Amino acid sequence: SFLNAIGALAAVGGSTNAVVHLLAIAGRLGVELELDDFDRTGSGVPLLVDLQPAGRHLMDDLFRAGGLMAVLKQVGDLLDPAALTVTGEPLSAYFGEIWDEAVIRRRSAPLLPDAGIAVLRGNLAPRGAVIKPAAASPELLRHRGRAVVFDSIEDLYQRLDTVDADETSVLVLRGCGPRGYPGMPEVGNLPLPAKLLAKGVRDMVRISDARMSGTAYGTVVLHAAPEAAAGGPLARVRTGDPIVLDVAARRLDVDVPEAELAAREPVTTGFARPVRGWERLYVDHVLQADRGADLDFLVGSSGDHVSRESH
Repeated sequence: SFLNAIGALAAVGGSTNAVVHLLAIAGRLGVELELDDFDRTGSGVPLLVDLQPAGRHLMDDLFRAGGLMAVLKQVGDLLDPAALTVTGEPLSAYFGEIWDEAVIRRRSAPLLPDAGIAVLRGNLAPRGAVIKPAAASPELLRHRGRAVVFDSIEDLYQRLDTVDADETSVLVLRGCGPRGYPGMPEVGNLPLPAKLLAKGVRDMVRISDARMSGTAYGTVVLHAAPEAAAGGPLARVRTGDPIVLDVAARRLDVDVPEAELAAREPVTTGFARPVRGWERLYVDHVLQADRGADLDFLVGSSGDHVSRESH
């Protein structure tokens, strides 16, 4: 069922948020699901839904055109149609028909032949980062550019329009992961500097340890793990460093000698440091994005037994 969900995610061009959600759910059930499953299972699944941000239409148009089950019928051979649903019936029992081919494409006429979430690794994300190629600019999926680094979301808002950046630059935001913010907010879709927007620039490579909304568009690398606040390499990146993104090769690197990178003092400014209460408990126990950003003491199935009444 989890692998079917990953296939469905690719076929509809779904959100990168599904990655952390599915990893967390699997963790709580004791199911072995890992970040690389999203690449292995999603690769080769075509994008069939012409839905924003990868396409033109809205969610109610998808419903009107036949809904998710019409999409899944088209990619049924890439799924496990015999997997049981919550009703006890197999998934294939609910496959439906397409009512509007302008919204839901047939398998023979996809928007993209390969639409899965891409999992990147390299010296900037040893435990992985993700990007949604269907929502990215094709010309930026292989890119080398100079890093412009922000230490927090407040730093970004304060300096964005005054930094030395052009359209080839790579905007890097750290301190926005599960621990650093805390809570891993949807701020990964960094706005572009006003002077570049005025020139007509509409997309740039952006990298962070944050999340972003599934409705957002752009060449945005998210969920870098480990995050900066957990000692990840993002904490050692400096403005001016060459950043290399190669989605086809599944690589994300900073082109700095490993010895030099390791010798740098990691930046720690801008990270959350709660001293008590729920935030302290959360920061002390939250897992990284590659494990679903759930709390470590909630991992593993605990069954359905209710020990005592609650009133």
